[in-house]
Amino acid sequence: MLSTTNSLFRGISIARDTVRILSIKPKIPHRYSSSTPMNTIVMFVPQQEAWIVERMGKFHRILEPGVNLLIPVIDRVKYVQSLKEIAIDVPKQSAITLDNVNLNIDGVLYLRVNDPYLASYGVEDPEFAIVQLGQTTMRSELGKISLDKVFREREGLNVSIVESINKASEAWGITCLRYEIRDIKLPVRVQEAMQMQVEAERKKRAAILESEGTREADINVAEGKRQARILASEAEKQEQINKANGEAAAMLAVAEARAKGLQVVAGSLGLENGRNAASFSIAEQYVRAFNKLAKTNNTMILPSNPADVPNIVGQAMAIYQHIAPRPQTPDDPAPQFKSKIPLTVDTPDNAYEYFSDKEELEKHRNSTSKNSQIL
Repeated sequence: MLSTTNSLFRGISIARDTVRILSIKPKIPHRYSSSTPMNTIVMFVPQQEAWIVERMGKFHRILEPGVNLLIPVIDRVKYVQSLKEIAIDVPKQSAITLDNVNLNIDGVLYLRVNDPYLASYGVEDPEFAIVQLGQTTMRSELGKISLDKVFREREGLNVSIVESINKASEAWGITCLRYEIRDIKLPVRVQEAMQMQVEAERKKRAAILESEGTREADINVAEGKRQARILASEAEKQEQINKANGEAAAMLAVAEARAKGLQVVAGSLGLENGRNAASFSIAEQYVRAFNKLAKTNNTMILPSNPADVPNIVGQAMAIYQHIAPRPQTPDDPAPQFKSKIPLTVDTPDNAYEYFSDKEELEKHRNSTSKNSQIL
């Protein structure tokens, strides 16, 4: 009988302990309030804290930092709120981006209590509520952007999360100051794909830089060739100019020498025995001209008796009579030979002959045409 009673009491005790364990609710550590102080009538409130006092179970007032007096038994400090900036870890959670990439992300939330009354009576557990709100808001914002924008627009994502949290936490007397994404973990395949993309981008940049270097080198080579051609053309131009100047100077020198020679010849023809010297020179030139004609196969017009050298010399000397009308002595000054009309007569040796006027030229042509025939 006694053993049965002990067993019954033991069963009742086990059942009571089981009910007590099941009735206990898990509590999240509360950072906004420490253990509520007992009413000691004279209360000292620390700086940057707000104590919520209830009188007979109803909100009475908020104690400010410093000395405060309470009525024992009736007044009770119900909540203690910290007015400092508080940092809360947001646990890691999974989220899906706009381009269907599953990633795990966590962060840090910075907030401050602005209204101790709303923070005490507006929500049961402010820390738990703000953490849950931060997680859901972060998940919602990540679903609006792609994976690339998560890394590229990280600051904008943080601002969007803060704005969304402040809209909901305004009724709780809490202000979210900022939110910082701390860690982003991607799937292994996504990391491999991103690594391949980075390598491809680097190869692309290397190829672009190499092509730009080749292009610059080709441009430099082409520019060098162009400058070389310009310098060569300028050198050739200068060479032609120098050659033309040299030829002009040579022609001028020849012309001056010829003019001086003609002056000397004209002076010599007026001297004694000048006629004989002129006859000899004409005969010599005539024979030399026919020597050149014998080497060609062209058809030419010649006088009727080309072998009659004295006749040809006589005609030339008749022209000479007009050029030098009288002989001169060595004491006389050398005459200046002045030809009114310099004319060129087509002879076999391309010699130049000069006449004093047009009438003498016509007489010479008429006498030549009468004695010529076609060979």
